[in-house]
Amino acid sequence: MEGPRGFTLPEFVFTIAIVAGLAGWTIPTFRDIQRNALRTRQVNEFAEAVHLARGEAIKRNGVVSLCPSSGTDACAPSGTPWERGWIVFVNLDHDAPADRDPGEELLHSHAGWKAGRIVANRSTLSFRAFGQSGVTATFAFCDDRGSAAARAVIISQTGRPRVSDRSASGSALTCN
Repeated sequence: MEGPRGFTLPEFVFTIAIVAGLAGWTIPTFRDIQRNALRTRQVNEFAEAVHLARGEAIKRNGVVSLCPSSGTDACAPSGTPWERGWIVFVNLDHDAPADRDPGEELLHSHAGWKAGRIVANRSTLSFRAFGQSGVTATFAFCDDRGSAAARAVIISQTGRPRVSDRSASGSALTCN
């Protein structure tokens, strides 16, 4: 009766080489999956804020606005990037660009996105019961992979958001 047999050195080296090759091939994939998940979460949370603002504007028959925020319950100064966070509030005085004043109800606040940036063609968004004010808005969510991995929330003049990997005109998204 023969006892248990172990691996020979060539078998062991070959097995380690296969494991190392698979790890080298799958680790970048896992990193991309993680970055895609983080980006998708931000895109979905922004689209949810747009839905909230649109729905509340219809329900209240008034103006509800989104603006960038820096982790507070107020709109950040003009030019502040959206990735620092945003708020949704009832815009009682209908100011444009939207700015939250004392007494205007805060409906939602979102913390910033440290892993990427948001390139937007609008400094604030305001929704009315009959739609959005202004032109189509595009918010491109970009991380360090650039335009190829970017996703956009495109908001129509009626206020409906959609997610796309292309701009509203069908061209590639830009992350600068």
